Amino acid sequence: MKTIGVVTPGGDAPGMNAAIRAVTRIAHSRKLQVIGFERGWDGLLTNNFKRLTPRAVGGIIQLGGTMLHTLRCPKFEEKEGVKKAAETLAANNVDGLVVIGGDGSFRGALDLSRESRTLMVGIPATIDNDVFGTEETIGFDTAVNTAVKAIDQIRDTAISHERIFIVEVMGRKRGFLALDVGITVGAEVILVPENECKMTEIIGVLKENERKGKKTGIIVAAEGVGDTAAIAKQIEKQTGSEVRLSILGYAQRGGSPTARSRLLAGLFAEKAVDLLCQEQGNKVVGLKNGAVANIDIAESCKKRKPLDLRLLKLAEMLAI
Repeated sequence: MKTIGVVTPGGDAPGMNAAIRAVTRIAHSRKLQVIGFERGWDGLLTNNFKRLTPRAVGGIIQLGGTMLHTLRCPKFEEKEGVKKAAETLAANNVDGLVVIGGDGSFRGALDLSRESRTLMVGIPATIDNDVFGTEETIGFDTAVNTAVKAIDQIRDTAISHERIFIVEVMGRKRGFLALDVGITVGAEVILVPENECKMTEIIGVLKENERKGKKTGIIVAAEGVGDTAAIAKQIEKQTGSEVRLSILGYAQRGGSPTARSRLLAGLFAEKAVDLLCQEQGNKVVGLKNGAVANIDIAESCKKRKPLDLRLLKLAEMLAI
């Protein structure tokens, strides 16, 4: 193992820069060279990269986003694109490639591994926290804290005006972010794609809360549950309460990473470099029972990470 490549395909997440920094410095401490491919998979198709040295990654640990940038790359989804990426790795004598991203990025790495001798190791970094094989991903804690801060401020307005607020957080397919945020802000209702919640149930909770003397409420909804604006109108119509919708949007993907996200970046990077130095590839690193571990990348791509729906019951008890 002489040269390691780093790439950040897919959506950005707070802590990616911390992971790039950690991979670079740990690799250099072991006398390895590091190159960073720019703009995700596109960098492998165009042979666009920069040399990463300990000094080149200085001053980025606190920055959100990715210094390598990211870009959608439809050509990489084609067989010829994957072959071109493999040729780029071979031309630059890249022995190991660290892929920092989510399950989509890892599926791309798995495809690439079938065309290349370069060893692939994935570092999970996504605010969705939906990567199978790790209890937590880089960036998830930051996104939760970003949403919690915003909703705490929204609740002040909700109380002042005695209104119900629906706050939409990210999560097109999964509800990990909405569930953790909902519990930690004391939401009266949490809506996630994995659990169908009928309008009659939502109305029932809100009317019961009104009977108890609650004149305000917070509903946290993952974007994947459907048209939150339509949900707001239905609640207003059936309860007579004022309902407002707040969509937090891309603010959740940015910002300075929390200490937790930075720590995971360092721990995952160390494991990734260790695996490559041991000539082990096609792995995804992560947390298992609180310890850093790894699983086969094919298993991570194949299996769906379960959402602990029992936490919805906890949320109900905490919101009475």
